[in-house]
Amino acid sequence: MIIVGIFVGIIVAVAFLADFVGDGATESEEAQSAVEERIRPLGRVVLVGDATLAAAPVAAAPAAPVAAPLSGAQVYNEICQLCHAAPGVGGAPVLGDAAAWALRIEQGSQTLEDHVLNGYQGEAGFMPPKGGRMDLSDAEVLAAMNFMLEAVE
Repeated sequence: MIIVGIFVGIIVAVAFLADFVGDGATESEEAQSAVEERIRPLGRVVLVGDATLAAAPVAAAPAAPVAAPLSGAQVYNEICQLCHAAPGVGGAPVLGDAAAWALRIEQGSQTLEDHVLNGYQGEAGFMPPKGGRMDLSDAEVLAAMNFMLEAVE
């Protein structure tokens, strides 16, 4: 017990000595400053009509790079082929299968465009809107549809 008491005494003495010699306040202020810098807000919410609106600096948004639209073949190869390759998934007509496309072509181009852009679910299968890629433009999706129709004409 005496040895344990000596070790505890030494540990307590070292702790008090470290507290006395080191100035923990400066270190904790620096640590607090670093934490505040890491968690500071990146922006703030300002409502229209608020007096601080005029004082708030307005940063110009960086211009987004303009991406060239994808061709019908590119859209088909990146997205459409997942369902329209052999065998068709969910009733999707396979690229180049004229018999499978004939029923859809008979409905007219307006109906086809509507099903491609807005989706379709029926007895023949299902088609998610824009093939599930809502980030594509209508023109890109319709170009892919035309690419698939050209393969059966």
